[in-house]
Amino acid sequence: MLQKLKTLTAAVVITALTATSVNAQLKVPAPSPLQTVKQAFALSDITVEYSRPSAKGRVIYGDVVPFGKIWRTGANGATKITFGEDVKVEGNDVKAGTYALYTIPNKDSWEIMLYKDLTLGGNVADYKKENELVRFVVKPTHMGDDKVETFSIDFSNLTSTTTKIELVWEKTRVAINVVADIDAKMMKSIDNALAADSRPYFQAASYYYETNKDLAKALEWVNKGIENNPKAFWMVMLKAKIQAKQNDKKGAVASAEQVITLATEAKNDDYVAQAKKLIAENKK
Repeated sequence: MLQKLKTLTAAVVITALTATSVNAQLKVPAPSPLQTVKQAFALSDITVEYSRPSAKGRVIYGDVVPFGKIWRTGANGATKITFGEDVKVEGNDVKAGTYALYTIPNKDSWEIMLYKDLTLGGNVADYKKENELVRFVVKPTHMGDDKVETFSIDFSNLTSTTTKIELVWEKTRVAINVVADIDAKMMKSIDNALAADSRPYFQAASYYYETNKDLAKALEWVNKGIENNPKAFWMVMLKAKIQAKQNDKKGAVASAEQVITLATEAKNDDYVAQAKKLIAENKK
């Protein structure tokens, strides 16, 4: 009886160990790791989700990624890009939403496609042109001696309404221009906010200053903001910048000197330095 019990116990242990070894998941580094890049842009965000292959000594474009053929623009599944609001991509209207990003690399030009069917993934053999939202052509840039080992998608040249989505790998950079036409929306929002109360004067003046709109109106708004908060050195700094852009050098210097006084009291060295720089530029 004792022998049978020992045999049964041993069998249970072996079975348990076998099941554990079969079901165990061995986690190893992904050869083309997934990355999500989220960039605040205009009044929302742009998000890119893609997998990042590495060159590993290989020639990429024209070999690993053949010229003239559809590429999923990364590894594994298709690259997905989400626009949080309506935009123009290289002049093409693109509604807010998520699209797959496919490309056709060539030596001197790239075709870029935003694709509506998110289920295709990396199976480009089943690619259907009728599922494209837009297709356009951009010129690649050769990066000289610089070499990027791992495929990267990032954002550059950000302004309040424009940015570039950059695809970079090996010695090739491809930039895609994105524009958000938020002007009418912003101006209506500013008018509504300023009709209600005085709190957003600084934000309204900042927008007008950054986008080169009516600087006289921007100056009027920032002055009202300063009236409500006389020690707000950041508002006075904006006033100095507006005056400088209006070519009112004397007024810009006087405002910047006020910034130095207020920012020194607030122990903000950054604004003191900004004000001194503006004074130097406008006393030339």
